[in-house]
Amino acid sequence: MTLVDPVEIGRTRAPSRVLFGPHETNLGRERDISDRHVAYYAARAAGGTGVLVTEIAGVHDSDWPYERAPLASRCGPGWAAVAEACRPQGTVVLAGLGHSGSQGSSAFSQRVLWAPSRVPDVASREMPMEMEQLEIDALVRGFADAARLAVGSGLHGVELNAGQFSLLRQFLSGLTNQRGDDYGTDRTRLLREVLAAVREAIGDGVLGLRLSCDELAPWAGITPEAAAGIVESIRDQVDYLAVVRGSAMGTSATRPDLHTEPGFNIDLCRGIRESAGDTPVVLQGSVVDPGQAQWALDDGVADLVEMTRAQIADPDLVAKTRDDVPVRPCVLCNQKCAVRDNRNPLVTCIANPTAGHETDEIPISTEIGSSEPVLVVGGGPAGLEAARVLASRGRRVELVERDERLGGMARTAAEVAGRERLLGLVEWLEGEVRRLGVQVRTGVEVGPEELDGREVVVATGSAPGPRNFKVDGGVVLDVVELLGGQIPDGPVVVHDPVGDFVGVGVAELLAARGVETAIVTQDQVVGTQLALTGDLADANARLQRAGVALEKRSLLREVRDGHVVLEDVFTAETRERPAAAVVHCGHRLPDQRVEGLPIGDCVAPRTIHEAVLEGRRAAGGLR
Repeated sequence: MTLVDPVEIGRTRAPSRVLFGPHETNLGRERDISDRHVAYYAARAAGGTGVLVTEIAGVHDSDWPYERAPLASRCGPGWAAVAEACRPQGTVVLAGLGHSGSQGSSAFSQRVLWAPSRVPDVASREMPMEMEQLEIDALVRGFADAARLAVGSGLHGVELNAGQFSLLRQFLSGLTNQRGDDYGTDRTRLLREVLAAVREAIGDGVLGLRLSCDELAPWAGITPEAAAGIVESIRDQVDYLAVVRGSAMGTSATRPDLHTEPGFNIDLCRGIRESAGDTPVVLQGSVVDPGQAQWALDDGVADLVEMTRAQIADPDLVAKTRDDVPVRPCVLCNQKCAVRDNRNPLVTCIANPTAGHETDEIPISTEIGSSEPVLVVGGGPAGLEAARVLASRGRRVELVERDERLGGMARTAAEVAGRERLLGLVEWLEGEVRRLGVQVRTGVEVGPEELDGREVVVATGSAPGPRNFKVDGGVVLDVVELLGGQIPDGPVVVHDPVGDFVGVGVAELLAARGVETAIVTQDQVVGTQLALTGDLADANARLQRAGVALEKRSLLREVRDGHVVLEDVFTAETRERPAAAVVHCGHRLPDQRVEGLPIGDCVAPRTIHEAVLEGRRAAGGLR
């Protein structure tokens, strides 16, 4: 069997063995499935995904975990629209159903959180109520009613969430279920009751289950051994089983960033499949490479493979795999596809800014004409994307880069510890512009004579920015200088006024090379911006394991020969720290040496996402 072959799920046939799993998108209008959802899902169906599970909808109005979280009772019209949009492709469309229990939020509902026992959530620290039989009955009824509505709206069935952020998992786990009644002595009872009620409600419809099979808390949580027993008790009630890991004890474990190797659930999934009998099993766990997905099928790890983030990056992943066309890579950075934070951003992707904005796409730019050749100055991600899109629309494009290699700051960022996967995006962009016939010149500075009479897109990137500290002797390196040169001898201080992945990654890189390293931040925690990608706790743990000194709540005031002067942000007390060199990881400034239509860092230095987005906008991709 191949990844692009059809597969039977229950009494339904899916066109491929690739699953697009449920995830938060913030695409809803209030708590409804919206037109933005419809366009988002339709694009993945058109690209060949076999099974598509919509964003998890709460089955009871006691559950309101984030502002635009879907509520099942309001999703009927939206589900019907998704079903209609995906029907021509034959995609099996399922409604994600769940209840987040004690991992929810009372901020929107102003109601008490439901839970199996009075155990405060480890993240919010909020104390939930212990559900009585009345609430349990309402929950079971809510799952059944929601499933009935989903099938009645034209969907093929449902997938129930007993994975991360789920009340069903909380009932299965000794971490959160400390009841003395039958729901505590037999922790599978609620799950079995819900499965039975849903099966009765949907008849022959598809019934899938997303199950946490390792909470990574062996002292009390669900272990792989315990999960095998759970699976044996319910396998005949479901049409497929999606194997995941994680609990409230480690929410990043379910969806880690690029520091975790793809396919991290392979061994777990293989073991659970042995307990699943004839029930199809889905491999989940940062699988973004079609080659790895095919290997998992060939090696008997699973029957289907979930490739959610990979299809956010490239909706046409299945079709391209079938046609042997290079797939736009997912680098697993979590920078734009993880949306559960206080900004309420819409789901999107650094490599594919169209994701989540399918309803905003326009056919042609008002900035660039339609017939004359275009000169793109700068071969970083902004320039490469502009050239790629222009060439794909039939324009003649010349791209000029002053360095010997294409990639710009994205190639530099890939040298930072843990960020190596970014190189895959650079290589894909370069491969595409060459495949599309863009004339590429590297190692060339553009002169004024080349700009006259031509449409010019300027993507010249950034230059080192200001330093708000005094230098009185000593060595100060910009991060780009460090990565492109020699590692200094002696202790190094990493100055991180931004708090993103750069300072943390540079400190890890230096420590791994045996350099005595300290990182200085004005914040209460190192790498505070990494909370947005789910890497904050893991990053601080990695730094401490590597022996990096964490100089928190500190300002770098002076760099002197052999040491630096730090100032406490609260008390203004100063102290000295040995330093043979300082690596400055601060903000950069635009490089505006060329006139034309500016995009990316030469407008304002930001992330790869903004660079790719503005490259596409310049070429007419997005509003």
